[in-house]
Amino acid sequence: MRASLIQIAVEPDESVNARRERVASLVGSQRGADLVVLPELWPVGAFAYTAFEDEAEPFEGPTHQVMAKAAAEAGVWLHAGSFVERASDGALYNTSLVFSPEGERVASYRKIHLFGFDKGEAVMMGAGEELVTVALPQTTLGLATCYDLRFPELFRGLVDAGADTLVVAAGWPERRRAHWTLLAQARAVENQAYVLAVGTAGTHADVPQAGHSIVVDPWGEVLAEAGGDEEILTVEFDPARTAATRDQFPALKDRRLGLAAPR
Repeated sequence: MRASLIQIAVEPDESVNARRERVASLVGSQRGADLVVLPELWPVGAFAYTAFEDEAEPFEGPTHQVMAKAAAEAGVWLHAGSFVERASDGALYNTSLVFSPEGERVASYRKIHLFGFDKGEAVMMGAGEELVTVALPQTTLGLATCYDLRFPELFRGLVDAGADTLVVAAGWPERRRAHWTLLAQARAVENQAYVLAVGTAGTHADVPQAGHSIVVDPWGEVLAEAGGDEEILTVEFDPARTAATRDQFPALKDRRLGLAAPR
């Protein structure tokens, strides 16, 4: 299976509309890939909180429309990263979209763990409440977004729901890049699953981005890693290795659930 992770540079001097069209062209350049993955909040920037209200879109707004067309024209499964969704009740969400090679939307995921503690998306956005998996012909994807990567129980839930490839769309800051790599490998090892984690490049609201998108196999080996600038990271991997790894080293079968709380 061939996957292309597009590590988009988000810079303040490029308009959202211009970036949308540029990213659609980048998706189009990946014809022949099975899966293309974009990062978190690439239309506006994950740390550009002051732009969230102005750039929020309805669910089937411009980003949905442009990405659906891009998936169909390239003939790829497209995880279109995430955008700022304005729901019908006015609430904002950090929402990811997945499209089929025919341009049909097959899934959406609202980010569950919101970053910022007492500011930013943590106070501006609503949290998602549902785990989301997507069945492709070759593998089942489990969807996560950025800060979700720090919460292993989410990924266990995705594995229990049948995921064998875990996809993380992120806007991860450079100052915590070591955590990004460490956590991506940890999620792969503990769940015996592939992890495809794509971040952004550039600077969002004066916050330098880590880049370094990464693909990790079920043993925790790094198959490919990007640098710090805009880049398309393409990797061939065999989804069947997930089942083989779990058979060879059946650690997941030894999980003990429902233990009593300490007295």
